[in-house]
Amino acid sequence: MAPKRFNVTSKSGKNIAASEQTRAISTKQQKPIFSLYYLEKSHCLSNCTKEEKSAFADTLHKLSQLTWNEIISSPRHGVGYEKIARNAICQPIPPHIKTDINLIAFRFCAKAPMVGYREENIFHIIWLDRTFTLYDHG
Repeated sequence: MAPKRFNVTSKSGKNIAASEQTRAISTKQQKPIFSLYYLEKSHCLSNCTKEEKSAFADTLHKLSQLTWNEIISSPRHGVGYEKIARNAICQPIPPHIKTDINLIAFRFCAKAPMVGYREENIFHIIWLDRTFTLYDHG
């Protein structure tokens, strides 16, 4: 079943589809949406401790209150992120992640990263690297 689409009326009285409203605003000005759809079983939430799960939820809530612009301008060990080189990943990269997609990491518990990629305003979380084994953390 396709998701319902809601129309909003503009000031001129004309209906505007929700997708048109979203496109009118730069994704950098939007707040992130987090997706766990592609979360890999080897590094998923079920492997986390209660403390890590709590920190993960707190981090998602904190990040969801910011725009992508605010996140981009934040320090990488704060609420910001860092790019992770594809060749640094020690796990097979899922085939749906094309070679032109940048992998990025947010910190969710102390300095443990959640690694994924951004698609417009959606952040797809692929790995929760709670044991620091996904890539060389140098």
